[in-house]
Amino acid sequence: VQLVESGGGLVQPGGSLRLSCAASGFTFSSYAMSWVRQAPGKGLEWVSRISTGGGGRSYADSVKGRFTISRNNANNTVYLQMNSLKPEDTAVYYCNANHLQLGSRWGQGTQVTVSS
Repeated sequence: VQLVESGGGLVQPGGSLRLSCAASGFTFSSYAMSWVRQAPGKGLEWVSRISTGGGGRSYADSVKGRFTISRNNANNTVYLQMNSLKPEDTAVYYCNANHLQLGSRWGQGTQVTVSS
């Protein structure tokens, strides 16, 4: 069972990044997927969630209108398109897979730094 995030990096304020999370070792399409972040010195903050089929999406108020979550069940990947990035978006971003009966799985995280 593995979740591998990629796509993080350093970007200027106002810029964009697209994070990817590739899943393997479990039935990806049966899991709701979320992105969660942790800023330096702070706790975990839920960012966004997408339902198993992709029809249900929700966002934290802090990213609504700027971030878009999507998934491709054919290639077992979930994405987070991040636009209009702000310094306060700086964090390690984690991918989470959740199944009501089978539990939760986490990736190792990818660093996003927004700075001029």
